[in-house]
This record gives sequence, structure tokens and C-alpha cells, in this order.
Amino acid sequence: MIMTWLSEYGKDLAILVLAASLAGICAAAVLLQFRRKKHIREFIRETDRLLHGEENFRLSRYREDDLNQLENQVQKLTVRLREQADLLQKDKKYLADSIADISHQIRTPLTAIHLICTSLMDENLSEEDKNSLWEIKRQLGRMDWLINSLLKIARLDAGTITFQSRTYPLKELADQALLPLEIQMELKNQQIRKEIDGSFCGDLSWTAEALGNILKNCSEHTPEGGTIRLTGHENALYTEITVRDTGPGIAPEDLPHLFERFYRGKDAKDQSIGIGLALSRMILTRQSATLQARNSPKGGAEFIIRFYKTTV
Repeated sequence: MIMTWLSEYGKDLAILVLAASLAGICAAAVLLQFRRKKHIREFIRETDRLLHGEENFRLSRYREDDLNQLENQVQKLTVRLREQADLLQKDKKYLADSIADISHQIRTPLTAIHLICTSLMDENLSEEDKNSLWEIKRQLGRMDWLINSLLKIARLDAGTITFQSRTYPLKELADQALLPLEIQMELKNQQIRKEIDGSFCGDLSWTAEALGNILKNCSEHTPEGGTIRLTGHENALYTEITVRDTGPGIAPEDLPHLFERFYRGKDAKDQSIGIGLALSRMILTRQSATLQARNSPKGGAEFIIRFYKTTV
């Protein structure tokens, strides 16, 4: 009887010990998994800080066997990425400096040619010769604009431009952007209709450059006697500027590529180079603004600029 009881007790005890052992193993496994996940999350956060410029990141504190190889590879990859980023930035700055030097060298003979053409216009020339000189002066102007635009793009790429952030009336921005286009629009008998109110926060000169390129593009694609509408308003979320012309609009296949450098659409003019709109987008995106192009439901092309306000 006693032996039977001891035998049953021993079985129960063995079962209890086995259950306790299994419970301990399960608890240890859960704890190990929890610690591993915690270390992985910490490792991910530290890696993210490292990729964003953190210098005091010690991978040596992560000693999990399954993370050792990953730690080494991430460290090597991050160092390599930083080296490549530094080299790329140096190359961009070198390119910007080179273009600035080349543009300065080119401007000297261009200025001399321009002065020679101006002096020749005073001579007793035939009408044909005068027209030829005017065409030379026009082409010189295009070359000067191209050099300036390429220099600006290079400086933007290199990150050597610092944009000011001040609040200006939209009317002042519109007047400054339209000033270089007054003669061009007058020769084509084009009208500009403005409905502008409010203000924007940004760099006045550079934003006027961006808006001016958009207006120039609209003027080039608007027929003689056409109209360009420039509207601007401000609300609690953003300041919006809209430019709409009465031209033929934008070909659907051109819309996805309109702001790419040196892209010329199917209806591009012969003198078009394809950098004005690309430069405009670069200037605006560097100021956290957006630029969108579409065909207006009322006809013609429509460009929409938005300066979003800081939200908390």
C-alpha cells in the first residue's frame, strides 16, 4: 500500500518537476526573445541616428551573436555612404566653381561683342545689316541668360545658396517677376491680369526668378493678343500663386517631364533650351514650396505654386 502511494507520488512529483522545467524554459525563451527584440529596436534607432550624422555611436555594446555580422556590415556601409556623400558634395561644389569661372570668362567676349554690335548700329547700314545685328544682339542675350541659368542650377545643386526667409507682399513679388517681361509681352500685344492679395514667406529675389521663368514660359506659348492671368491669395494653411495662359495647353505626354532639365516638349519653341521650369522648381523646392503644372479646365496651361505655412 505504501509502495503504491510512493509510486504515485513520485509520478506526480516528476510531472510537477517536468511542468516547472517546461515553464521555466518557456519563460526564459520569452525573456530572451523580449531582450532580443528590445536590442534590435535599440540597434535600429542607433543606426538611424548614425545615418543622420550622429558621431557617438558604439556598435560594440551590441553583443548578440546574431547581430555581430549585421553590426559590422552596417558600420562599413555607413562609413562608405558618408565618404561617397562627402565626395559627391565636393564634386558638386567644384562643378559650381568651375561653371562660375567659365561663365566669367565667357561673359567678357560676349560683352565686347555686344558693345561692337551697339556701335555698328549707329553707322549708315542697310536695313538687312541692321536686322542681322539685332539678331546677333538677341542671340547674345539668350547666351547670357543660359550661362546665368546654368550657373544658378550648379549653385543650387552644390547647396552653396542660402535662401532668406522673410515675409513680403505678393504684389511686390509679382511686380518684380513681371518687370523683365514687359517688353516681350508688349511686342506680342499680350495682357496681364492680376488678382493678388496677401503675402508669402521666402526669398524675394529667388522666388521672383522662379515666378518670372514660369511667366516667360506662358508668354512664349500664348499667341499674340492673348492673356496671362496671375492670381495670388493667402489662407491659414498656405499662400498660393496661380499663373494661367490662353495658349494651347500642355501635351499629356509632356506633363510628367515638364520640370526635367533640358526637356523640350513637342510644342517647344526653336529657341527653347528646357531649363527655365527646371530652375523654377529647384528654387521653390529649396524653400519647401511646391510647383504643379496642369491643363486648366478653362483652356491653356496652369501653374500652381504653394508656400505652406509652418504647422505645430
